[in-house]
Amino acid sequence: MSNIDLSRVSVLVVEDSQFIRSLIINSLRVMGIGSIQSVDHGAQAIDFIKLVDDDPMKAGMMGIDLIISDWEMSPVNGMMLLRWIRRHKDSPDRFIPFMMLTGYSEPKRVHEARDMGVNEFMSKPFTVNALADKLFSVINKPRQYVHTASYFGPDRRRQQIAIEGPDRRVLNYDSPEVEVVNG
Repeated sequence: MSNIDLSRVSVLVVEDSQFIRSLIINSLRVMGIGSIQSVDHGAQAIDFIKLVDDDPMKAGMMGIDLIISDWEMSPVNGMMLLRWIRRHKDSPDRFIPFMMLTGYSEPKRVHEARDMGVNEFMSKPFTVNALADKLFSVINKPRQYVHTASYFGPDRRRQQIAIEGPDRRVLNYDSPEVEVVNG
């Protein structure tokens, strides 16, 4: 797979199917992930994330490096969990890399997850190699986070494409977001 030592990486798996959850956990173990915790749905994930923030020793991990979540769960699904992580005031870390793993991979859903701030999207069924590719993408190709009035999450642009005209993404002294303070 890779020469990267993953023994210090911690992953939270959020999946309601015990069978799929065990496949994910075993795949992560094969990759050498050091700490794996799992919960059945998004509400349990939120409680666990808060526990890690409040009392890491009681939670059994010092932090969460990656969340792998199913989309369809009850009572709190993967999109609701992602929304809480990226947008809620009580979220302890809005920058946690988030991988959505789902059997529903229509373009509409991929776009919806992307627009909510997912780092990676993967369809079921999956292979260990496909899961590893997504994991290593998060590690080896981290994307800058973007905060606008309607979006918070990793930059949705994955490639650098030359643009014509001025680059509006670059702040300069004429940008309305830049406040010049005179000493």
